[in-house]
Amino acid sequence: MGVVGAVLGPEAEALVRLRVAAGRLRREVPADEHWAFAYSMLHRVSRSFALVIQQLGPDLRNAVCVFYLVLRALDTVEDDTSIPTEVKVPILQEFHHHIYNRDWHFSCGTKDYKILMDKFHYVLTAFLELGSGYQEAIEEITRRMGAGMAKFICKEVETVDDYDEYCHYVAGLVGIGLSRLFHAAGLEDLAPESLSNSMGLFLQKVNITRDYLEDINEIPKSRMFWPREIWSKYVDKLEIFIKCGSPYL
Repeated sequence: MGVVGAVLGPEAEALVRLRVAAGRLRREVPADEHWAFAYSMLHRVSRSFALVIQQLGPDLRNAVCVFYLVLRALDTVEDDTSIPTEVKVPILQEFHHHIYNRDWHFSCGTKDYKILMDKFHYVLTAFLELGSGYQEAIEEITRRMGAGMAKFICKEVETVDDYDEYCHYVAGLVGIGLSRLFHAAGLEDLAPESLSNSMGLFLQKVNITRDYLEDINEIPKSRMFWPREIWSKYVDKLEIFIKCGSPYL
């Protein structure tokens, strides 16, 4: 045990070692422009995923990096409420085809997400360099997620069953896809989808509950992912939760 471990304990020492290793990898800029862009964007648009991805071996690391960015781009299309439904739905449904066309892009989103979308050809170039097993896994999850997102563009999350279904599409499939990528790398057997899905639902429901105010304040059009079946037990309108002194906050 080092000095950090002696003072703060083994958990703190492990965290420091992890951050040092991640910092070293982050400074190792890939020589190819498209991979340099991919890893730069990974750190700019992910919250904690980038730190974990950097610990993987090179081939799997590249595949998971591209997987994350493809789904982040798909999510950016879904989240942009300024896109008309008649434009958004076909893009979501066909996104898994677009990833094989390195010249395809669709400008939307804001800040770093807009940069990702405007220069998405770099991500697609990286995708096309992956092994076929990785490509097939990413395509399948993108297809299933895009179809699910499109369904809920035209449908409100009203019931707990709706909630579970929506969270499956946007989060459960992420875990399922990661399992597919690890399997394609020859590192593990395929886990039952129910395990990955359950973990994804838990994480997504935490995020939705936390971000409900951000969602209902979305401009130009609010969206509600927290189901009416839950919050209507306490209030008539979801906005009431934001009032000072609400006993439900």
